[in-house]
Amino acid sequence: MLAIVAPANPSSAMTAIAASISSSRRIALIDRLAICATFRLYIDCSFNILYVHLIKAGVHMPAVVISGVKTVETHWIPLADGRKLAARLFLPEGAEDNPVPLILEYIPYRRRDGTRKGDDEIHLFFAAHGYACARVDISGTGDSDGLLEDEYVKREQDDGLEILAHLCAQPWCTGVAGMIGISWGGFSGLQVAARKPPQLKAIVTACSTDDRYACDAHYNGGLLINDNFGWGGALFSYAALPPDPAVVGEERWREMWKHRLEDHKNHAAQWLNHQRRDAFWKQGSVCEDYSSIECAVLAVGGYLDGYTQAIFNLVENLEAPAKGLCGPWGHTEPHGGVPDPAIGYLQECIRWFDHWLKGIENGAERDPDMRLYLMDYAKPHSHMGARSGRWLGFPQWPARQIVRKQLWLNAGCHLSETPDAGGAKPAISSPLTTGVQGQEWCPYGQGRIAAEGARDQRTDDGGSLCFDTQVLSAEMPLAGVAKIKLRVAADKPQAQVCVRLNDVAPDGTSAFLTFALLNLTHRKSHEFPAPLTPGQFEDVELSFKPIAQTIPVGHRLRVAISSSYWPMAWPSPQRTTLTIDCQACQLDLPILNSEDGLVPVRFEEAAWAEPGAVTVKEPARQLRSLTTDLPTERTELTVLSDDGRFVIEETGTEITAWRRKVYGIDDNDPASCVTQVTCHEEFTRPDWNARLDCEIIISCDLANFYIGGWVKAYERGQIFAERRYDEVIPRDCM
Repeated sequence: MLAIVAPANPSSAMTAIAASISSSRRIALIDRLAICATFRLYIDCSFNILYVHLIKAGVHMPAVVISGVKTVETHWIPLADGRKLAARLFLPEGAEDNPVPLILEYIPYRRRDGTRKGDDEIHLFFAAHGYACARVDISGTGDSDGLLEDEYVKREQDDGLEILAHLCAQPWCTGVAGMIGISWGGFSGLQVAARKPPQLKAIVTACSTDDRYACDAHYNGGLLINDNFGWGGALFSYAALPPDPAVVGEERWREMWKHRLEDHKNHAAQWLNHQRRDAFWKQGSVCEDYSSIECAVLAVGGYLDGYTQAIFNLVENLEAPAKGLCGPWGHTEPHGGVPDPAIGYLQECIRWFDHWLKGIENGAERDPDMRLYLMDYAKPHSHMGARSGRWLGFPQWPARQIVRKQLWLNAGCHLSETPDAGGAKPAISSPLTTGVQGQEWCPYGQGRIAAEGARDQRTDDGGSLCFDTQVLSAEMPLAGVAKIKLRVAADKPQAQVCVRLNDVAPDGTSAFLTFALLNLTHRKSHEFPAPLTPGQFEDVELSFKPIAQTIPVGHRLRVAISSSYWPMAWPSPQRTTLTIDCQACQLDLPILNSEDGLVPVRFEEAAWAEPGAVTVKEPARQLRSLTTDLPTERTELTVLSDDGRFVIEETGTEITAWRRKVYGIDDNDPASCVTQVTCHEEFTRPDWNARLDCEIIISCDLANFYIGGWVKAYERGQIFAERRYDEVIPRDCM
């Protein structure tokens, strides 16, 4: 790669270079360059890529302008039952004469408008590196025929096999394929891989899970989490959106929209009807049979993300080649990862696919089993732009460099290296709002939705039993999964326990590290829960969410135990008091004991393809507020995610979209818990105007959940269709 330092007039120099690029995005590139006093330019002569790394005040702003790639706006994939699925293709020029491997992304989020910008950034980049890419809308979403039954159903996986067979038989494909995706797309890759299609040789799965019950946006530790409704409200909206008449036809789009609305479901209620880990959740959970996956797997995610555990599970349990990569990020791809450092994730994917799909000997199969970012201490804040730290490469995982250290909970709220001999049995009945200073279960990257991270934990610590180490005389680098054994008794048949690990600074600031939740009726099984006997002690073990962070010299490690963790977890039916038998309570920590044998880890700088033009008419905004009404002691957390109003220039479609979540609870009444999720989306062109408004609302009493909702669809301001939903769902040890 040739490096060129720009002359004094970078704008004119780049104008000359960009003039040779056949791209409708040239003007945007030059405009970006004009704002910078200096920049560096990298030209890669292969695959028609122009890399431009802009530097201003030390901030890198990567833009990659792609030529030599042909896009096909809609390619129809016929299925055996007569349905057709809509795909957008990104093909290297000349692929019909010189076939290339396929990279498939298979998700429900509307390739023509919903994910268009991100699709451009990723798939134009891959196509420029010699891959045919396909972004396929799942049945019943976007412009695809059929209906969206639910997330991750068997029919979706069956369709995936037909998609691969069809695309790999095209003249531009060599017949081999990889899959890539984040969240739903990461699930799809794992689930299709478990079906062993002969074409599929490798996947990259980001922010996904191997266990749909234990590690997804529904239940955690057997507790109902509010993401079941935050995500459920979003899917409630996605599943009711119309196809685009410019693709499916002026008459047919109404017929398809009506069909979708007639079959529309309240997915959050469907999930709430399965409060145990039954066959519903086992379907699509690849942990049921890890050996079913035979292709190579690169598992990626971040410590802030809700799906961190799956990276470790996949690397430890897959028999197929598997590598793990975990950074400081939330629920987002690492090339746009927040907090920084973002990495050259797309280049890593190219290395992975080059080896497994093209047979290129580039050493990808010899990469460390696990690449972890070891974070330094950071003062707690709800939004962090960057985390200092360093990358560690573990050749094998589990790693010999990590040892287990045991600490015991002792009288006087201490953590020590010897068991408690005094038989201390402290008790706690936490305020129901304990947890409001914690992070979201799944922060969506923090670049798009602010204030999702944990704040100073002292308020939550005040509602918890806290056990601290002595001031550390040597730093404590944690790396992996911590565990804790508790002997606990509750005064009610149903109860929950939350345990947090915090880093306590010399000034008393308490910084969140990680957490573990357990529904105590699930103490022996998520499939066969059983009520507690009040007052009877039970031995339980909890596993914390994985972490890699150093606790500095002069700080203390804190274990904080609470009987409530709202709004992340739905409260137990009644307020409970937990009693802890300290002499049987042990913390087990993964300590990085040595760096001998670790492999250096280096990444290229983050880069992606320049997406198609978007004109912003009203800017996006993200709002979060926490209020307490003092006379009633009712606390409400409100989260607004407003995408603003913008026009996708390539299609001429103007889009507005926003979602609002409101969580509320009275401090002394678990049955007062209510969650409300409201969504709005509208599509406007001279030939088309479609709007959707919808809402779900969830409440409870001691015996039941009450989940209702409504959908109103409009064409040009007039009601097109509307539906209401009401369901009573018994609480099942929940």
